[in-house]
Amino acid sequence: MVAPDALTGALARAADAGQLSAAARELAATAVPVFPCVPGGKRPLTEHGFHDATTHPEAVAAWWRQHPAANIGMSTGTASGVVVVDVDVHGPVNGFDAFGRAHEAGLVDGWQLLVSTPSGGMHAYYPAAPGGGQRSWQAARAGVDFRGDGGYIVIPPSVVAGDRGSASYRVRQISTGHVSTLDSDRLRDFLDPRPAPAPRAAGRVREVSVERLAAWVAGRAEGERNRGLFWAACRLAENGTPPADTYAALAPAAEHAGLTMREVSATIRSAYRTTHPAPRPSVDRSAAGPRRVPDHAAGRVLS
Repeated sequence: MVAPDALTGALARAADAGQLSAAARELAATAVPVFPCVPGGKRPLTEHGFHDATTHPEAVAAWWRQHPAANIGMSTGTASGVVVVDVDVHGPVNGFDAFGRAHEAGLVDGWQLLVSTPSGGMHAYYPAAPGGGQRSWQAARAGVDFRGDGGYIVIPPSVVAGDRGSASYRVRQISTGHVSTLDSDRLRDFLDPRPAPAPRAAGRVREVSVERLAAWVAGRAEGERNRGLFWAACRLAENGTPPADTYAALAPAAEHAGLTMREVSATIRSAYRTTHPAPRPSVDRSAAGPRRVPDHAAGRVLS
């Protein structure tokens, strides 16, 4: 895990390194776990993607000897101690608008570093929360993604080729003020609010608005569709809605959002299994006799 001051210093030195291979070695030497991505792109070159990120100098040197022009990827979250708010600009969606609203609400203060991205967007770096638990998520309609546990980013001085030519990731601003962790859950709820359940009457099971849930699911963008359908199906399952009724209510909305019938069925079944797990059968081991240990398992134990 890299300290905030060490990360900003390492990125500044890496930007001056001239070659991507030298920058990768500089970052790894400062405890920034890195891995190679395709030259001019973002796809990992390693077998296990960002899971292969390392600070081991020999591994890093070997990767960039093999791929001198490889871009530099960094895993986010607990592995590196860094989380990133990714502000995108794609077509009519301008993530800077949503980021500005979040800033006014005091939800994105405390960044340690701002990086301009080749697409015209921005990465805002924050220290990861102690103990982890900050999973990556997307709020595509807002044009903002969060890169935490289970994610990665491409970092300076990497270069990405696009329709308008090549552009690099570059350090935009380094914070001179207070750096703090980010409440990623609050930010997600602010950018992508979920439908509120109907008020609960005293002594009654809380009801949910099927129409509002369906409309919300229908508006999910790519990257949010499965998660949104799963969440909505769980709410109906918790409310005692039969699976067939949930399917009838949510399937058309989910298909409108872009999911296939197979994906819809699998996600709704998963929601009901999660909400109402099947009881595990009890086993009377006293009448079952001695349990035979497979030969290959016994070999592992005894060797």
